[in-house]
Amino acid sequence: MKFSVCLVILISNAAAIQDLSGKMFTFPQQTNSAHVRLRTSKNSFSALTVCHRSFTDLNRDHSLFSLALPSSNNEFLVFYTHDLNEMRPHVKTGRLEYKGVDYKPNQWHSICTTWESSTGLVQLWFNGQPLSRKYISGGQAAMSGSPIIILGQEQDTYGGGFDIKQSFMGMMTDVHMWDYVLSSCEIQKYMSELSFTPGNVLNWAALDFQINGRVLIENKQMHCQ
Repeated sequence: MKFSVCLVILISNAAAIQDLSGKMFTFPQQTNSAHVRLRTSKNSFSALTVCHRSFTDLNRDHSLFSLALPSSNNEFLVFYTHDLNEMRPHVKTGRLEYKGVDYKPNQWHSICTTWESSTGLVQLWFNGQPLSRKYISGGQAAMSGSPIIILGQEQDTYGGGFDIKQSFMGMMTDVHMWDYVLSSCEIQKYMSELSFTPGNVLNWAALDFQINGRVLIENKQMHCQ
Protein backbone atom coordinates (compact mmCIF):
# COMPACT_ATOMS: atom_id res chain seq x y z
CA MET A 1 0.00 0.00 0.00
CA LYS A 2 1.15 3.52 -0.75
CA PHE A 3 0.05 6.50 1.25
CA SER A 4 0.52 10.23 1.08
CA VAL A 5 0.27 13.03 3.63
CA CYS A 6 -0.42 16.44 2.18
CA LEU A 7 -1.08 18.94 4.96
CA VAL A 8 0.29 19.40 8.45
CA ILE A 9 -1.20 21.79 10.99
CA LEU A 10 -0.05 22.09 14.59
CA ILE A 11 -2.58 23.44 17.05
CA SER A 12 -2.02 23.89 20.77
CA ASN A 13 -4.61 24.72 23.41
CA ALA A 14 -7.19 25.68 20.77
CA ALA A 15 -10.87 24.80 21.09
CA ALA A 16 -13.02 24.59 17.99
CA ILE A 17 -15.83 22.80 16.20
CA GLN A 18 -14.46 21.55 12.90
CA ASP A 19 -15.37 19.24 10.06
CA LEU A 20 -12.49 16.75 10.14
CA SER A 21 -13.71 14.70 7.19
CA GLY A 22 -10.63 13.52 5.32
CA LYS A 23 -8.38 14.44 8.29
CA MET A 24 -6.64 12.56 11.08
CA PHE A 25 -4.98 13.34 14.40
CA THR A 26 -1.28 12.44 14.54
CA PHE A 27 0.31 11.81 17.93
CA PRO A 28 4.00 11.91 16.90
CA GLN A 29 5.73 11.17 20.21
CA GLN A 30 5.26 9.46 23.55
CA THR A 31 4.38 11.95 26.29
CA ASN A 32 2.41 12.08 29.52
CA SER A 33 0.65 15.27 28.44
CA ALA A 34 -0.24 15.56 24.73
CA HIS A 35 -3.89 14.67 24.08
CA VAL A 36 -7.12 15.70 22.42
CA ARG A 37 -10.14 16.45 24.57
CA LEU A 38 -13.50 15.84 22.88
CA ARG A 39 -16.51 17.83 24.05
CA THR A 40 -20.19 16.92 24.21
CA SER A 41 -23.22 18.49 25.87
CA LYS A 42 -24.71 15.08 26.69
CA ASN A 43 -24.25 13.85 30.24
CA SER A 44 -26.54 10.83 30.60
CA PHE A 45 -26.20 7.51 28.79
CA SER A 46 -28.05 4.21 28.98
CA ALA A 47 -26.18 2.83 25.94
CA LEU A 48 -23.15 3.75 23.84
CA THR A 49 -21.39 2.92 20.60
CA VAL A 50 -17.87 4.26 20.02
CA CYS A 51 -16.03 3.79 16.70
CA HIS A 52 -12.55 4.90 15.65
CA ARG A 53 -9.68 4.00 13.34
CA SER A 54 -6.09 3.93 14.54
CA PHE A 55 -2.57 3.21 13.27
CA THR A 56 0.44 2.62 15.52
CA ASP A 57 3.70 0.71 15.87
CA LEU A 58 3.63 0.69 19.68
CA ASN A 59 4.76 -2.57 21.31
CA ARG A 60 3.32 -1.74 24.73
CA ASP A 61 -0.02 -1.12 26.40
CA HIS A 62 -1.93 1.97 25.26
CA SER A 63 -5.29 3.71 25.46
CA LEU A 64 -7.49 4.15 22.39
CA PHE A 65 -10.49 5.94 23.94
CA SER A 66 -10.93 7.23 27.49
CA LEU A 67 -14.19 8.56 28.93
CA ALA A 68 -14.17 9.50 32.62
CA LEU A 69 -16.88 10.76 34.95
CA PRO A 70 -16.34 12.40 38.36
CA SER A 71 -17.41 9.09 39.89
CA SER A 72 -15.28 6.79 37.70
CA ASN A 73 -11.98 7.24 35.85
CA ASN A 74 -12.71 4.27 33.56
CA GLU A 75 -16.41 4.84 32.96
CA PHE A 76 -15.90 3.83 29.30
CA LEU A 77 -12.39 2.91 28.22
CA VAL A 78 -10.99 1.02 25.23
CA PHE A 79 -7.50 -0.18 26.09
CA TYR A 80 -5.00 -2.49 24.37
CA THR A 81 -2.78 -4.77 26.49
CA HIS A 82 0.27 -5.72 24.45
CA ASP A 83 1.81 -8.66 26.32
CA LEU A 84 -1.49 -10.58 26.33
CA ASN A 85 -2.65 -9.26 22.94
CA GLU A 86 -5.99 -8.28 24.43
CA MET A 87 -8.38 -5.51 23.52
CA ARG A 88 -9.99 -4.51 26.83
CA PRO A 89 -13.23 -2.55 27.03
CA HIS A 90 -13.92 -1.11 30.49
CA VAL A 91 -17.32 0.03 31.73
CA LYS A 92 -17.38 1.53 35.22
CA THR A 93 -15.51 -0.97 37.45
CA GLY A 94 -15.94 -3.88 35.01
CA ARG A 95 -13.48 -5.08 32.39
CA LEU A 96 -13.60 -7.59 29.55
CA GLU A 97 -10.79 -9.26 27.60
CA TYR A 98 -10.97 -9.92 23.86
CA LYS A 99 -8.00 -12.17 23.22
CA GLY A 100 -6.12 -12.96 20.03
CA VAL A 101 -7.13 -9.90 18.01
CA ASP A 102 -5.06 -9.39 14.87
CA TYR A 103 -3.79 -6.00 16.02
CA LYS A 104 -0.79 -5.77 13.72
CA PRO A 105 1.58 -2.77 13.92
CA ASN A 106 1.77 -0.23 11.11
CA GLN A 107 -1.70 -1.03 9.83
CA TRP A 108 -5.01 0.79 10.06
CA HIS A 109 -7.52 -0.88 12.37
CA SER A 110 -11.22 -0.07 12.68
CA ILE A 111 -12.72 -0.71 16.12
CA CYS A 112 -16.28 -0.26 17.38
CA THR A 113 -17.38 -0.95 20.95
CA THR A 114 -21.01 -1.13 22.07
CA TRP A 115 -22.61 -1.23 25.53
CA GLU A 116 -26.22 -1.21 26.70
CA SER A 117 -27.42 -0.94 30.28
CA SER A 118 -30.67 -2.85 29.65
CA THR A 119 -28.69 -6.09 29.25
CA GLY A 120 -25.25 -5.17 30.60
CA LEU A 121 -23.75 -6.50 27.37
CA VAL A 122 -20.64 -5.24 25.59
CA GLN A 123 -19.55 -6.14 22.09
CA LEU A 124 -16.37 -5.37 20.19
CA TRP A 125 -16.19 -5.16 16.41
CA PHE A 126 -12.66 -5.45 15.00
CA ASN A 127 -11.83 -4.70 11.34
CA GLY A 128 -15.33 -5.55 10.20
CA GLN A 129 -15.81 -8.68 12.30
CA PRO A 130 -18.18 -8.87 15.29
CA LEU A 131 -16.69 -10.52 18.38
CA SER A 132 -18.66 -12.17 21.18
CA ARG A 133 -21.29 -10.24 23.11
CA LYS A 134 -20.31 -10.41 26.78
CA TYR A 135 -21.84 -9.39 30.08
CA ILE A 136 -19.77 -6.86 32.02
CA SER A 137 -19.97 -6.53 35.80
CA GLY A 138 -21.77 -3.34 36.78
CA GLY A 139 -22.82 -2.73 33.19
CA GLN A 140 -26.55 -2.52 33.93
CA ALA A 141 -26.24 0.89 35.60
CA ALA A 142 -26.68 4.00 33.44
CA MET A 143 -23.94 6.61 33.14
CA SER A 144 -24.63 10.05 34.55
CA GLY A 145 -22.35 13.05 35.00
CA SER A 146 -20.24 15.44 32.99
CA PRO A 147 -17.93 13.31 30.80
CA ILE A 148 -14.33 14.11 29.99
CA ILE A 149 -13.36 12.30 26.78
CA ILE A 150 -9.67 11.97 25.91
CA LEU A 151 -7.76 10.65 22.90
CA GLY A 152 -4.05 9.97 23.29
CA GLN A 153 -3.96 9.34 27.05
CA GLU A 154 -5.64 7.14 29.66
CA GLN A 155 -7.25 8.96 32.58
CA ASP A 156 -6.16 7.73 36.00
CA THR A 157 -7.95 10.70 37.50
CA TYR A 158 -10.90 12.69 36.18
CA GLY A 159 -9.31 14.62 33.30
CA GLY A 160 -5.71 13.76 34.20
CA GLY A 161 -3.33 11.33 35.85
CA PHE A 162 -1.70 10.51 32.50
CA ASP A 163 1.01 7.83 32.31
CA ILE A 164 3.48 7.94 29.41
CA LYS A 165 3.54 4.10 29.41
CA GLN A 166 -0.17 4.10 28.54
CA SER A 167 -0.11 6.96 26.02
CA PHE A 168 -1.01 6.51 22.35
CA MET A 169 1.46 7.29 19.58
CA GLY A 170 0.38 7.07 15.95
CA MET A 171 -2.61 8.27 13.96
CA MET A 172 -6.32 8.29 14.70
CA THR A 173 -9.32 9.23 12.58
CA ASP A 174 -13.09 8.89 12.09
CA VAL A 175 -14.01 9.04 15.78
CA HIS A 176 -17.78 8.78 16.31
CA MET A 177 -19.94 8.15 19.37
CA TRP A 178 -23.66 7.40 19.62
CA ASP A 179 -25.91 7.25 22.70
CA TYR A 180 -27.42 3.96 21.51
CA VAL A 181 -26.23 0.62 20.17
CA LEU A 182 -25.60 1.04 16.47
CA SER A 183 -27.13 -1.65 14.26
CA SER A 184 -24.82 -4.29 12.80
CA CYS A 185 -25.52 -2.95 9.31
CA GLU A 186 -24.51 0.59 10.31
CA ILE A 187 -21.34 -0.71 11.98
CA GLN A 188 -20.44 -2.65 8.85
CA LYS A 189 -20.98 0.50 6.77
CA TYR A 190 -18.64 2.39 9.11
CA MET A 191 -16.03 -0.36 8.91
CA SER A 192 -16.16 -0.33 5.10
CA GLU A 193 -16.01 3.49 4.98
CA LEU A 194 -19.41 3.68 3.31
CA SER A 195 -22.16 6.19 4.05
CA PHE A 196 -23.40 5.68 7.61
CA THR A 197 -25.33 7.58 10.29
CA PRO A 198 -22.79 9.88 12.02
CA GLY A 199 -22.45 9.95 15.78
CA ASN A 200 -25.00 12.02 17.70
CA VAL A 201 -22.63 12.44 20.68
CA LEU A 202 -19.33 12.79 18.80
CA ASN A 203 -19.35 13.40 15.05
CA TRP A 204 -16.03 13.53 13.19
CA ALA A 205 -17.63 15.86 10.62
CA ALA A 206 -18.62 18.36 13.34
CA LEU A 207 -16.19 17.69 16.16
CA ASP A 208 -15.93 19.93 19.21
CA PHE A 209 -12.40 19.41 20.51
CA GLN A 210 -9.35 20.94 22.14
CA ILE A 211 -5.77 19.93 21.35
CA ASN A 212 -3.24 20.04 24.17
CA GLY A 213 0.44 19.62 23.37
CA ARG A 214 2.04 18.21 20.25
CA VAL A 215 -0.84 16.72 18.29
CA LEU A 216 -1.19 17.46 14.60
CA ILE A 217 -4.11 17.57 12.18
CA GLU A 218 -3.12 16.07 8.84
CA ASN A 219 -4.82 14.91 5.70
CA LYS A 220 -6.04 11.37 6.14
CA GLN A 221 -3.84 8.81 4.43
CA MET A 222 -5.63 7.50 1.36
CA HIS A 223 -5.02 4.63 -1.02
CA CYS A 224 -3.45 5.89 -4.24
CA GLN A 225 -4.79 4.56 -7.54
